[in-house]
Amino acid sequence: MPYRTLDNVDVAGKRALLRADLNVPVRDGRITDLTRLERLCPTISELAGKGAKVIVCSHFDRPKGKRVPAMSLAPVAAALGEVLGTHVAFADDCIGPPAEQAVAALRNGGVLVLENTRYHAEEEKNDPGFAAALAALADLYVNDAFSAAHRAHASTEGVAHLLPAYAGRLMQAELEALHAALGDPQRPVMAIVGGAKVSTKLELLGNLVTKVNTLVIGGAMANTFLAAQGIEVGKSLQEAEMHATARDILAGAKAAGCEILLPTDAVVARELKPNAPTQTVAINAVPADSMILDVGPATVATLNGHIAALRTLVWNGPLGAFETPPFDAATTAVAQAVAAATQAGALRSVAGGGDTVSALRHAGVLDKMSYVSTAGGAFLEWLEGKTLPGVAALSD
Repeated sequence: MPYRTLDNVDVAGKRALLRADLNVPVRDGRITDLTRLERLCPTISELAGKGAKVIVCSHFDRPKGKRVPAMSLAPVAAALGEVLGTHVAFADDCIGPPAEQAVAALRNGGVLVLENTRYHAEEEKNDPGFAAALAALADLYVNDAFSAAHRAHASTEGVAHLLPAYAGRLMQAELEALHAALGDPQRPVMAIVGGAKVSTKLELLGNLVTKVNTLVIGGAMANTFLAAQGIEVGKSLQEAEMHATARDILAGAKAAGCEILLPTDAVVARELKPNAPTQTVAINAVPADSMILDVGPATVATLNGHIAALRTLVWNGPLGAFETPPFDAATTAVAQAVAAATQAGALRSVAGGGDTVSALRHAGVLDKMSYVSTAGGAFLEWLEGKTLPGVAALSD
C-alpha cells in the first residue's frame, strides 16, 4: 500500500494523536446517529489495547475560530465513552495548558477527547504554529477521518508532517474499498451517478468515463442529457446552459469506449408531492405539462440486467426524487438488485454521498453493500480523481 498503516507499529506507552470525525448529527442537544462514533471504535480499541495513550481530536460544525458552547465536543466525548464502554476524559481546549494537563494525566490505554479544533481559526488556515502545538501533545499521529481528508487543515495535514503518521483502520478500510472500486477494479465496472445538477458533477463525470465500462446517469441530471439531444422533457428540472457540456461528455465517453445509459422511460407527474397522480411514459413522450420524477420500469429492467453481469459497481446519487413516494421506486428496486448480487458474492458494491446513504437506508440495504462511505465531500473528490491532502500526507 502507498500509505502507512498501524501494522507492526509499537504504540505501547506512546501518546497517539488520533484525528477522528466526531462531527455527528445533533438535534435538540441529542446525538441522533452514532454511526461515526461506532466506526471509530476499532482504531481506538486497538491503540488503547496495545497500551497507547489515545488523544482524539476533531472539528465539530463551523464555529469559525470562536468558542461556541453549542459546538463543544464535551457531549460527544461522553457519547464516545458509552459506545466504547470505557471512561473517556475531556480537555477544555485542543492546545495549550488545558490539553497538556489532560494528556499528562492519561494512563496507558486511556482515551481523551480534545475540544473542537475549529475553536481556533488557525486550524482551517493550516497554520504551522497551531499544527506544532497539536504535535507537541503526542509521539505519533493517526488519521482515521477520511471524511475530512480533502481539506488541508492543521489537524488533517499539517500535523502529519511533524510526527510519524499512519492511517487508522477506518481510513484504511475506506482507501482499500475505493482502490478496489476505481483504482484497480474487477471488470466490468459500472458507475451510477444521480442527483440534480450536471454542473456540480462535471469533474466526476469527466473522470468516470475514463475509468468505467458503463456509466448510468439518473436523477434530474439525466434530464439535461436528454434535452441536450433534443428530447422534450416537459417541465422537468434541467440545466439548459449545460447542454453543450452534456454533449461533450457523451462524445468523451464514446471516445473512451464507455457506454452511457440514460433513461428509456420515466414516471412523470404534474407536481412533486407525496402520492401525486403519475403516469409512466416512453422518454420521448413526456407531456409538456409534466415533469420526470423517476426512471421507469423498462429502465430499471435494463439496469438490473447490467448488474447481473457486473463485477464492480460505484454509486453516487439517486435515480429519482426518492424522498417523495412513489418516486423512490426505481432507486429502491435497483438498490435491492445491487444488494442481492453483492450478498451472492458476485459483485463488489461501493456507494457514498449523503443522499445515496439515505436512499440505501430507505431501501433497507445499507448493510448489504460491500462498502458505504459516509464521507460526502472527500468521497466525491476521490471519485473526481483528485489527490486528497490528508491521504497524501500519510504516503510512504
